[in-house]
Amino acid sequence: MRKIDIFDTTLRDGEQSAGVNLHFNEKVEIAYQLERYGVNILEAGYPASSEGDFRAVQYIARTIKGCSVTGLARSVQSDIDAAWEALKDGVDPRLHVFIATSPIHMQYKLKMSEEELIETAVSAVKYAKRFFPKVQWSAEDATRSDWDFLVEIITKVIDAGACVINLPDTVGYMHPEEYGSLFRYIREHVPNIDRVKLSAHCHDDLGMAVANSLAAIENGVEQIEGTINGIGERAGNAALEEIGVALYTRRDHYQAETSLDLSQTIRTSQLVSKLTGMPVPPNKAVVGANAFAHESGIHQDGVLKNKLTYEIIEPELVGLSSNRMVLGKHSGRHAFREKCKEMGLQLSEEAFQNLFKAFKDLTAKKKEVTEDDILTLLMNTNVQAKEERYELQFLQVAYGSTVVPTTTVGIKLPSGEVVQESATGKGSVESLYNAIQRVLDSEVKLLDYRIQSTTSGIDSLAEVYVKVNYHGQTSSGRGIEHDVLEASAKAYLDAVNRILFKEQYMQVQNKQSEEIKGVKAL
Repeated sequence: MRKIDIFDTTLRDGEQSAGVNLHFNEKVEIAYQLERYGVNILEAGYPASSEGDFRAVQYIARTIKGCSVTGLARSVQSDIDAAWEALKDGVDPRLHVFIATSPIHMQYKLKMSEEELIETAVSAVKYAKRFFPKVQWSAEDATRSDWDFLVEIITKVIDAGACVINLPDTVGYMHPEEYGSLFRYIREHVPNIDRVKLSAHCHDDLGMAVANSLAAIENGVEQIEGTINGIGERAGNAALEEIGVALYTRRDHYQAETSLDLSQTIRTSQLVSKLTGMPVPPNKAVVGANAFAHESGIHQDGVLKNKLTYEIIEPELVGLSSNRMVLGKHSGRHAFREKCKEMGLQLSEEAFQNLFKAFKDLTAKKKEVTEDDILTLLMNTNVQAKEERYELQFLQVAYGSTVVPTTTVGIKLPSGEVVQESATGKGSVESLYNAIQRVLDSEVKLLDYRIQSTTSGIDSLAEVYVKVNYHGQTSSGRGIEHDVLEASAKAYLDAVNRILFKEQYMQVQNKQSEEIKGVKAL
């Protein structure tokens, strides 16, 4: 069996999905889960893009020990320098450096000739090798590039020190046979190709990202890049969980395997879905709610007689289980701690105590607590950071089919003062948001509002996701409570607080920069 390395870019390419805005703590939580899932390379972000991304990549590189942490960089020294500062303390630091190679990118975006492009790419790889033991080079938009030009530039970046060559289908343009042919051509015509691993990175614009990735494996690729649930820009990336299960289920055909712990598949998928606010379609392969559901009478009859009639994947393989927790209001710290260990949660003592308190609060409202509930509580307690500026103190809603919905809220301001406001609306949610709007210092525009439950019971927690525009910036927010309206209020304030924290952080950074300039001037 050939070993296929899994390169996860959920925290970089995945976070570029429209409307996704992950907190620092949320990125770290996903990184921990990706480590448990067994990915080989974790692309934690683009360090040069912002101070926030730099801090997240740096912390993840210092914390994650079970896989190689990497960061993205353009073919410029400042990007490479920022990446090295963020990644140098990792157990296996590597750089992912890229430049576009297609004629349309060279002409309109880069405004470079082929000679200039080669010189830039080679210089970037040589410079990166001064710091990084491993350098991956990517030809952005490779699938619309001239194949002979790819041969020339790949040959030279390998000589410059690249150890992985990635040929992305950046715009999801290829079909499987064509993509496989590209890799065969490169393997046959690049004289020093034996010194590197080949990598595939596919987008899903035409719905063929997973198929293209598998075709690349059939044609000698040893590394596959993608994201959990296939999230990413536009139509997204190749879904890593689908590739992992496909290689396992059809190992007779592909003769290839990964290091993924497939029993962590559902948990990883759900965590990413909850933290990004991007729901998994019920009919999605492997992780969708209906992936193992059978409604047709013929199908049900067949499955009852022999699962293999209509199921080629055992639900237990991806972590689905009918086992239920027996934790409730009488459960103590020891039992709860053991359950957290069983779930693979890595918690500091402070984080454990916060989670246990949230658990006990929940047991006052719910008889039995599920693993989904614990994961939801974990995510909620993790994002309750000190930077929150507005905090919901209370709300009261008057609603009826013959009365105008009216909401009264009490909100704690950054100053510590609690302000009370009331408002009406066409519905209870609108009246709630109108009331909150009266407390805030400027207009908030609601762009998206979604609600879902953690489990199927009537005592399930409600999870509300919103996207707002505030102070000219767009942000997402999440609220989790038993009451839908309380969850809606917390989601709204969470989105606002994320923007305020970002503004506050940038003000501190700008002030420090001005102070540094002043010192230099002196």
